[in-house]
Amino acid sequence: MTYRIRFADTVVEHLRWLDVAERRRVLDAIEVQLSHEPLSETRNRKPLRPNPVAPWELRVGKLRVFYEVAADDPEVDILAIGKKEGQTLRIGGKEIAL
Repeated sequence: MTYRIRFADTVVEHLRWLDVAERRRVLDAIEVQLSHEPLSETRNRKPLRPNPVAPWELRVGKLRVFYEVAADDPEVDILAIGKKEGQTLRIGGKEIAL
């Protein structure tokens, strides 16, 4: 089954904080990794402990994609995209604590 991918309005702003190469890499990874079996845990895809951002995370190098999967239809909602450096996660230029 193929999942539709939907981006939250705020994700456009998050993408502006990335350079062109990072944007391309993260968008390609979203298409490859999340269009099929987004709820399967892998080395780069995992469920998160309860937090204010999202229930799932996709890791793409230093980049993080936070998403949830709709229960009633095949749709992945991308809620945030950020960059992690060391222990610091920045989403849209703001430091976020998970």
